[in-house]
Amino acid sequence: MFLGVDGGGTKTAFCLLRADGTVAAQATTASSYYFSEGIDLVARVLKEGVDAVCAEAGITPAEIDFAFFGLPTYGEVSEDVAALDAAPREVLGHDRYRVDNDMLCGWSGSLGAADGINVISGTGSMTYGERAGHGLRVGGWSELFGDEGSAYWIATRGLQAFSRMSDGRQPAGPLLNVLRDHLGLAADLDLIDVVLNRWHGDRGEIAALSPLVTRAADQGDEAAAAILAEAGRELALLVETTRSRLGYPVEEQVLVSYSGGTFNAPQVREAFRAHLHTLHGGYDLRRPVYSPVVGAALYAAKQAGSPLNTDALEHLRTTSTPTPTPTATAP
Repeated sequence: MFLGVDGGGTKTAFCLLRADGTVAAQATTASSYYFSEGIDLVARVLKEGVDAVCAEAGITPAEIDFAFFGLPTYGEVSEDVAALDAAPREVLGHDRYRVDNDMLCGWSGSLGAADGINVISGTGSMTYGERAGHGLRVGGWSELFGDEGSAYWIATRGLQAFSRMSDGRQPAGPLLNVLRDHLGLAADLDLIDVVLNRWHGDRGEIAALSPLVTRAADQGDEAAAAILAEAGRELALLVETTRSRLGYPVEEQVLVSYSGGTFNAPQVREAFRAHLHTLHGGYDLRRPVYSPVVGAALYAAKQAGSPLNTDALEHLRTTSTPTPTPTATAP
């Protein structure tokens, strides 16, 4: 029995996987992003999720052969690494686990843990790639001065466009009424009260506005469409930088996939696909094979020295819940 945990800025997902590719249990808890609430949050969230999947599967944590915990921000604060490494021990009651950044969940799920590059765009953004046993992260420098192409990045640029439209500094578009209606604004300046006073600048609340930018673009808003197109270009640049730094020769084909809710927007996916192929002709862009949380469980099995065989992987592919990305316009 292998446990995969995919932490994130808005939720934490848990998946118990059997060696035959059968999903034994799944659960979802609150975000494990602890920068605003303190590091003790991580252990509480992990305990809730582990207890839930174990109860559903009818096992105890001691019966989990190996677990992988992909946690947001892992490795970004050196002095916190020891505490994050230790957090699962009190939950599981044993040391058969590994902790790393949640970027590995997306990579392992999207590519089936094969060599290549996965770009993640959810609340934040980054890439993770592996080639010949060497792994590399690019991006993920936080919402304040990084995370280009992420839901937060899209949302803040949407809010900026709203303010400029309201002032008359740029032509008004559908984005104005989309945000007014969604937030129930009595006056446009109430946006400041909502974001700063009520939400206290919470990154998750702000990132959740990203689909509204997509909605406005669907209604013909040129500024919103430009934001989504630029997001796709920024995500493609992350991939290209990763390819270069991993040492892929120009003539070598590079497997690429993606994960995260931002890719639910067709405009982002299309801009990403188009710009990616202008940067390098050897990219083999594929839809994700498994969801990030299933990828975390697969990585747990791999770390245990018991990777799932071909039959088990095929069974998992045909029975597990796919990554929620629309199929009609996927790249």
